[in-house]
Amino acid sequence: MVTVWFIRHAESESNAGLPTRDPASTRITPTGEEQAQQIADCLPDAPSLIVTSPYLRTKQTAQPTIQRFASVPQAEWPIQEFTFLAPRNYYNTTRLQRYPMVQAYWQHADPFYVEDEGAESFADLVGRVEWVRSHILQLSETATQRDKHPDSFIVAFSHGRFIRAVAWVLLVRPQTIDRTTMQQFQAFSESVLVPNGTILKVQAQASEVWLSGLQTEHMQKPQQMISDPQVKP
Repeated sequence: MVTVWFIRHAESESNAGLPTRDPASTRITPTGEEQAQQIADCLPDAPSLIVTSPYLRTKQTAQPTIQRFASVPQAEWPIQEFTFLAPRNYYNTTRLQRYPMVQAYWQHADPFYVEDEGAESFADLVGRVEWVRSHILQLSETATQRDKHPDSFIVAFSHGRFIRAVAWVLLVRPQTIDRTTMQQFQAFSESVLVPNGTILKVQAQASEVWLSGLQTEHMQKPQQMISDPQVKP
């Protein structure tokens, strides 16, 4: 069995309402550094692999975990945040300033629309989630074939909307990608809160993948929730 803990990154500058430069280079805050340590401290055992997205805030969040388990190998997976706004729209803007553009994107509800260079479509997001699902199943199958220990533990530092997408795809298993599917995902996303540091546990064995609920008990300080779930880059 392969168990993957998808962990949302610690508080970022964008989460704190500060201006950003682009989606990839946003850093975590001093509060985020404390949260990253809480995440590292909550891990019950050494993982077999530590994964981050290409975005800086996941790499910074992972640092206390990497330091605690220095001998554990590391990898980068395409589990970055859903970047439906072009990076140019992030330059020197806050999440509140981007909110009208976020609203317009979801109201447009075209699953194949790409705003500009550096952005992706909703179909691209689902494709990345499907890649992760297939990759986890492949890891499970490979471990079994090589007679390795059947229980592999991976921690994957990711992002709020991507973690929602993982949960939604595994629960719904969408057969088509269209306007209705995109709207269904957005309704799901609005109903599910994923604070910084939240853990989604996913397990795979044979050809099956299943998940647990979202867990936040390991985070010692209650977090102030953002009232509108759309404003969560």
